[in-house]
Amino acid sequence: MIERKPEKLISFHMMKYIRPIWYFHLKPNVGGDVWGSYDSLSIRQKKIIQYDKNYSNEMISCWDASFQALMKGIIVDERMYSNQQIGKLKAIDLYRFLRKYYKSFWVYATFIQRLFLLYNPLVDLLALLKTRNIQRMNIFKEPYNFKSYPKFESTLIKSNPMLSIVIPTYNRYTSLVDLLKDLQKQIYINFEVIIIDQSDPFNEDIYKKINFKHTIIRQNKPELWRARNRGVEIAKSDYILLLDDDSRIESDWILEHLKCLDYFQADISSGVSFSDVGDKIPENYYYFRYSDQLDTGNVLIKKQVFIKSGLFDQNFEKMRMGDGEFGLRTYLNGFKNISNPKAFRKHLKIAKGGLRAFGHWDGYRTKHIFSPRPVPSVLYFYRKYWGSKAALFSVLYDIPFSFSPYYLKGTKIGYMLSLIIFILFFPFIIFSVIFSFRISTKMLKLNNNIKYL
Repeated sequence: MIERKPEKLISFHMMKYIRPIWYFHLKPNVGGDVWGSYDSLSIRQKKIIQYDKNYSNEMISCWDASFQALMKGIIVDERMYSNQQIGKLKAIDLYRFLRKYYKSFWVYATFIQRLFLLYNPLVDLLALLKTRNIQRMNIFKEPYNFKSYPKFESTLIKSNPMLSIVIPTYNRYTSLVDLLKDLQKQIYINFEVIIIDQSDPFNEDIYKKINFKHTIIRQNKPELWRARNRGVEIAKSDYILLLDDDSRIESDWILEHLKCLDYFQADISSGVSFSDVGDKIPENYYYFRYSDQLDTGNVLIKKQVFIKSGLFDQNFEKMRMGDGEFGLRTYLNGFKNISNPKAFRKHLKIAKGGLRAFGHWDGYRTKHIFSPRPVPSVLYFYRKYWGSKAALFSVLYDIPFSFSPYYLKGTKIGYMLSLIIFILFFPFIIFSVIFSFRISTKMLKLNNNIKYL
């Protein structure tokens, strides 16, 4: 396996210092990407865009408008700007963009990074000063409103297709029972449920009261990605719903997933997940938009997506980012993935069972402070598609803030605690990053462990 050499699209130039890992930096192998042409927008769509003529050239002004459209949830068919090159990025354009859309912390963090990368400090300092009066705008404040969605009558729902709901479970019977009760209350009832039970001890009795079509597969060895692959392989329908065992859902959950697919003529409906613990819920979770992630705890996928893109890469077994890698693969294969706020779930984030049994709350919060950090599969994924430089940039941002407990993630106390730990254990942390990097190098040398239907 070799690292992908990403095209230096405008988005990568403008955001590599603050968001080096992002689906939309990459150009799909087939079909169009998600960057819309400003000229193709309707009058109503243009009303929520602030076209900025103050960049050094018109192409960046147009891209800035396209960036706003993407962030505000505008979904268009005509796409063009991400395929163009901008050559050497001017510092004045970079800092103008950062000041408009990001907190001051990221502006100065970018300045420091560029100093270490030996960019001309006088040019950067002058650009900082010239852009100091630019006011930051909340790009999520006025998202695009799909006014026809509430009254949309879905022909897909009327055709009553069968769905296959795949639920892997591992030592979470209490939450699983509650989830099965939620499924029994669904308004849309033409579905089968496939449960891949990896629990120890196995309790068959909890399934005796299920009154809908279901299949229970006993898998003795706990392997999440193999379990999901098995569920997809035996699914009898053309629509696969993936759901985690630590979830609670509303009665219209299935209906809203199907409606989203039909309304946007999409291939994937990525439901959003809300939780009472962890980081703050992003503002863009509350409206429809092109999705830049795929959460296997709540997503509806057409079976044809698996046929073309393959199943989950089992090189991620017992590690993180298997769903992120699959999601990017579907994007590169030209499939449309819509973030769907209507098909939401409450993510309970139970401390025991599931992947957390192997010591991972997320890709950076490992079981022990001296464990490889981040989880090696994170670097494997990043390096495979964006290259090592982008992966290292990402590690630079995320590592210092990854040492607080998960329930403090995204809080000021959590940030302060994490930075203190980072400073105190800095030599050991560098070793853990190098350790993870070496493991990811070995993973990159392996062939993909991806099966096809």
